[in-house]
Amino acid sequence: MPKSKHVPAGRARRRKFLKAAKGYVGGRRKLYRTARETVQRALAFATRDRHDTKSVFRKIWITRISAAAHVNGISYSRLMHGLKKAKCELDRKVLADLAHHDKQVFSEIVALAKGK
Repeated sequence: MPKSKHVPAGRARRRKFLKAAKGYVGGRRKLYRTARETVQRALAFATRDRHDTKSVFRKIWITRISAAAHVNGISYSRLMHGLKKAKCELDRKVLADLAHHDKQVFSEIVALAKGK
């Protein structure tokens, strides 16, 4: 009979992957090799998507700022240029929040960007 090596560690490693594959369908949940491949792939996608989320939110903020800027009679690019010239240090996340929740304050920021 062959000698088994590292049985507790190997079993724990396999159990870890099978536990992570909980909720998958068919052999992806029950068979170690396919479960391991699927879990590793899922972890790679999760890492990639955590980074992609940041650019998605930035696009949403820019869209909200642009829409609110057009309501106030200025384009997005002119607004951002005016804010940079006025040395206004507000980032896009804060501007988008103001444009969405506090339209009066956003109008004042637009007036600052216009130079009035």
